[in-house]
Amino acid sequence: MIKAEHITKSFEGRIVLNDVSATFEAGKTNLVIGKSGSGKTVLIKCLVGLHEVDSGCIWYDQIDFSHLGFKERKAIRRDIGMIFQGGALLDSSTVEENVKLPLDLFTNQSEKEKMERVNFCLQRVRLNNANHLYPAELSGGMIKRVAIARAIVMNPKYLFCDEPNSGLDPQTAIVIDNLIQEITQEYGITTIINTHDMNSVMEIGEKIYFIYEGRKWWEGNKGDILHTDNRELNDFVFASAMAKRAKANACR
Repeated sequence: MIKAEHITKSFEGRIVLNDVSATFEAGKTNLVIGKSGSGKTVLIKCLVGLHEVDSGCIWYDQIDFSHLGFKERKAIRRDIGMIFQGGALLDSSTVEENVKLPLDLFTNQSEKEKMERVNFCLQRVRLNNANHLYPAELSGGMIKRVAIARAIVMNPKYLFCDEPNSGLDPQTAIVIDNLIQEITQEYGITTIINTHDMNSVMEIGEKIYFIYEGRKWWEGNKGDILHTDNRELNDFVFASAMAKRAKANACR
């Protein structure tokens, strides 16, 4: 579990997050949604320590992460997996080398142990025969699956996903959504996903937080979102649906 308590963050006097509290539950897909500039990306960066909060606390289970020093945070960061928006693979490294990188950096495992773990993770994301391919040889969906394999290779307790479906066709996006949800439930991970994709919200949104102008404006699940009378959330959902339809029409 990760808990944010009364988080406030500002940049050059401009408040970006204003008294945000949220509880992200283990074994569930926790989604953070909101329009660009709402503060949701800043919230994610605060949760992982890329931004320091001005006030409030961030808890990783029973540990007050926000008040730990750099060295003390290192142990928790070993338990964090990250899936970046573009995949963030190293172009000059093979799939195998990309997935193995965290093990090379943070463990003293033997090469045999590392490769057993790498192969297990690649099999888990259904990329059994991709070890020696380079990122330039992969499709967008394969890149995201490699990124997932790398994110889980250290067997994390916490998984952060920044727009994991960005740039993917709808069918591939569903595959990625389902894979993230399967892994979350299978290993009891606390997963937090930053997304604009309403398909993701309706497919895997077990806990949803809507951020509006720096505040937590609404929370609920994918069933609640269909019946809310929250005007700003309804406007966001409608705008997202219209943008998706326009994109689909442009591709025809």
